[in-house]
Amino acid sequence: MKNQIPFSFDVPTVSEITEKIKGLLERNFRDILVEGEISNVNQSRNGHYYFTVKDDDAQLPCVIWRSTAQRMEVEIRDGQQVVLGGDLQVYAPHGRYQMIVSLVQQAGIGKLQQKFEQLKKKLEEEGLFSDSYKKSIPPFPTKIGVITSATGAAFHDIKSTFEQRWPVATLYLHHASVQGLNAAPELVKAIEWFGSQKKPVDLLIIGRGGGSLEDLWPFNEETVARAVFNCPIPTISAVGHEVDFSITDFVADARAATPTQAVVIAAPDINELRYMVDDYASDMETILQQKIQTYREYVYRLANSHALLVVQEKLKFQKNRVDALLERMNSRMDRAISERRSHIQQLNSTVESSNPKVVLQKWGESVAVLSERLENRYERMLSDKKSALNKQLSLLAEVNPKAPLERGFTRILQDGVWIRSSKHFKKSAETEIEWNDGSAKIKSV
Repeated sequence: MKNQIPFSFDVPTVSEITEKIKGLLERNFRDILVEGEISNVNQSRNGHYYFTVKDDDAQLPCVIWRSTAQRMEVEIRDGQQVVLGGDLQVYAPHGRYQMIVSLVQQAGIGKLQQKFEQLKKKLEEEGLFSDSYKKSIPPFPTKIGVITSATGAAFHDIKSTFEQRWPVATLYLHHASVQGLNAAPELVKAIEWFGSQKKPVDLLIIGRGGGSLEDLWPFNEETVARAVFNCPIPTISAVGHEVDFSITDFVADARAATPTQAVVIAAPDINELRYMVDDYASDMETILQQKIQTYREYVYRLANSHALLVVQEKLKFQKNRVDALLERMNSRMDRAISERRSHIQQLNSTVESSNPKVVLQKWGESVAVLSERLENRYERMLSDKKSALNKQLSLLAEVNPKAPLERGFTRILQDGVWIRSSKHFKKSAETEIEWNDGSAKIKSV
């Protein structure tokens, strides 16, 4: 060291060289993307995530600040293959660089999203999403097919919700994988099975619980979409993701965000129906009572109206007149019969006094003829009187002042007098308009 020649120029310090490196990296590596596998995930007490993203030949330290993690709502765990976005930063105290992460996506999601958009555009152009092909959901289904995993939570949610809302329904579960390579063929097979039954179900629910885009991908397969479109049974897509849509959601006749919501769409709440029926029954009872009361008051007003009382008096007068005529007719008939009998008795006395058999027989025949004629005349007179009475009753019905009102006409009265002609109408007098169901007074201006 004694013989070492000192440098003839300034040597930078560690801080200075680190600052140059920091400036160089942070200026040139902003908003970068990197793909790799997450390892050594550690969440601090402050909520920050520290981890490493690596591949076979290198690794990169990363950090996600707590505020960023809360905003993204992502779960970071070892072994995930991800695409990270952010900035490179040099941490001078440790002499190391790290990536400040602001974006986390599942690796491959871009390719799947592109494939999703291409298939969506293709099927939409073919008209598979058109509302004109949508079938109506039956309002009260009793047989409901369910296509999902027999071991998943989705069918349990559907079954328990039906038991609460619509216990009259019978569920028919057809197991199908809802994730993995075999999922799409099994879903197509289940849909076609339900569609080929001689006694098909009323409604079909197809779906699963939530998951990543890769997990839900079988419901974005073209074969599944076309099977749903060709299914003759109304279908509800119940893939458990509330924000994003699957191809099955667009093709199905109805879309539910979750399996539980599919039940809400598929069937009414039986308790709400019970309340509705009770309300309708109560409303009908109230309306009927109001109608009965209204007609009762109408009949009472009609029975006590002046016009009806006048008609009743006229009918009573005519009835008394008819009774008097009948009494007079009966009296005349009795007198005529009595006179005829007296005459017959006189004839009998004459016959008996002369006692000729021929004369007696002749007078007997004459008496029979006269009796028959008398009875015929009596019946004819009685029939004529009854006809006259019915005619009088018909005339009374025709002059009933209430009859035009019952046919929808009105009647104008001034000072209690029926105005039958325009020349009798007084413009300055108070006018009353009478209908069949009431009247109104109009004061002159």
